[in-house]
Amino acid sequence: MGSVHLIDHPLVQHKLTMMRRKDASTNTFRLLANEISALMTYEVLRDIPMQDIEIETPMETTTGKVIDGKKLVFVSILRAGTGILDGMLTVVPGARVGHIGLYRDPKTLGAVEYYFKMPGDLQERDVVVVDPMLATGNSAVAAVERLKEYGPKSIKFVCLLTCPEGVAALHKAHPDVPIYTAAVDRELDEHGYILPGMGDAGDRIFGTK
Repeated sequence: MGSVHLIDHPLVQHKLTMMRRKDASTNTFRLLANEISALMTYEVLRDIPMQDIEIETPMETTTGKVIDGKKLVFVSILRAGTGILDGMLTVVPGARVGHIGLYRDPKTLGAVEYYFKMPGDLQERDVVVVDPMLATGNSAVAAVERLKEYGPKSIKFVCLLTCPEGVAALHKAHPDVPIYTAAVDRELDEHGYILPGMGDAGDRIFGTK
């Protein structure tokens, strides 16, 4: 069974609480999304591969460890994923970026793909899929399914919020994909929204309805 990594650092939890507030402005929500995703990136990439390189300090030659950012791909599920992508790129600016456009069919709640663009040589790269919410899990399942066609070295899924139904759906379809989240909320409502949740993350990030 796949694993769920709950990122319960006090700074992450503080910012998540501020984001949940219904009176948070678009600007505040967007800034917090940026900050919380940057903080979460530290935990998500805790086991990223490193390599030794030789460098010159002001004193002498030594060996230091570096990551290969070019081998890392952040895949944003459009459009809401963009809201946490930027924060992650502030931490790893050398990462490549892919986009998957999915929208939720209002009748079936199933995911419909309308856009797919990835860096080349995906089989040599580690992929981190980002979307603020893992609710029904349909978009996440569809995104991971498409990515697996290209055989990346590894896939992780990062969200700010999820719920038992979303975790179960992603784990059932892709038990090898770990989930990183700041909270596992109580449940979904009949419209597929997380409770207590934070509303529609895309609308709140971009100021739309």
